[in-house]
Amino acid sequence: MTTLTPAPNAVRKDPPHRPGRRESLNKWRRRVPLLPALIFTIIVTQLPFVATLVISTLQWNILKPGERHFTGLSNYAFVFTDERLRAAVLNTVLLTASVVIISVLLGLGLAMLLDRRFPGRGLARTLLITPFLVMPVAAALLWKHAIYNPDYGLLNGTLNAVYRLFGAENGPTIDWLSNSAMPAVIVALVWQWTPFMMLILLAGLQAQPGDVLEAARVDGASARQTFLHITLPHLRQYIELGVLLGTIYVVQTFDAVFTITQGGPGSQTTNLPYEIYLTMFRKYEYGEAAAAGVVVVIGAIVIATFALRTIASLFREEVSR
Repeated sequence: MTTLTPAPNAVRKDPPHRPGRRESLNKWRRRVPLLPALIFTIIVTQLPFVATLVISTLQWNILKPGERHFTGLSNYAFVFTDERLRAAVLNTVLLTASVVIISVLLGLGLAMLLDRRFPGRGLARTLLITPFLVMPVAAALLWKHAIYNPDYGLLNGTLNAVYRLFGAENGPTIDWLSNSAMPAVIVALVWQWTPFMMLILLAGLQAQPGDVLEAARVDGASARQTFLHITLPHLRQYIELGVLLGTIYVVQTFDAVFTITQGGPGSQTTNLPYEIYLTMFRKYEYGEAAAAGVVVVIGAIVIATFALRTIASLFREEVSR
């Protein structure tokens, strides 16, 4: 019988090293201090959402406490077929689109003005940002009573003063909230959200590469050509970010509608959040209100996904510079 012995110069092979296991343990050690915050966030945000999902599958009216039962997806079918909710969805789309588009356009104009150097630019920036810092309910009360009120509001007071300049005794008394309810809410929200868009677009303008603008001036490009072919393409992602973030916030508007018009007259300004409020606290249909709320949350998540992608692309561009 022959016994095999290893050669004296043979190299002994150690078992393969697994650095991934140690690295994963180090990652978990770094994450452990964050677990209390994560657990708190889950308790505060996700558990109520799960409860809302459960309630949305129930036929539950607080005025009929003994008749609560499981109905599956019937509440969601009601959300997509009810005429009041369909009208609220259309009002929400109209309100959101109008506020976001007008705010972006005005914000772009103000950002271009503030991007120039002039005396008092810091003060002008502070004053233009102020509307965004006002509490939504306070801003809505300001517009309802100090501006739109037909008896002592600023609009009718200005009209009366103009009429008196031309010899008339009194000007017209216009009830702005009855005659133009939706435009009144849109104007109030545009006043509040234009500074937000202005800040985003001003950041984009100040991030423009100066050598490109200088090269355009040397080549004889006019201000219009520079804006259309250099500035506007550069601002595309900032505009998209402003539109997406503005849509996420404006689509959830409740304060202005509740405070200024309370959905009237004749449900002309009733958007989806206010209709959910009416379903919950006026009709006491908890299941229907929960289903409508879930639909709104899912829509906001879809929009937020695009917003996060836009933000990530902006960060990648900054890192690559």
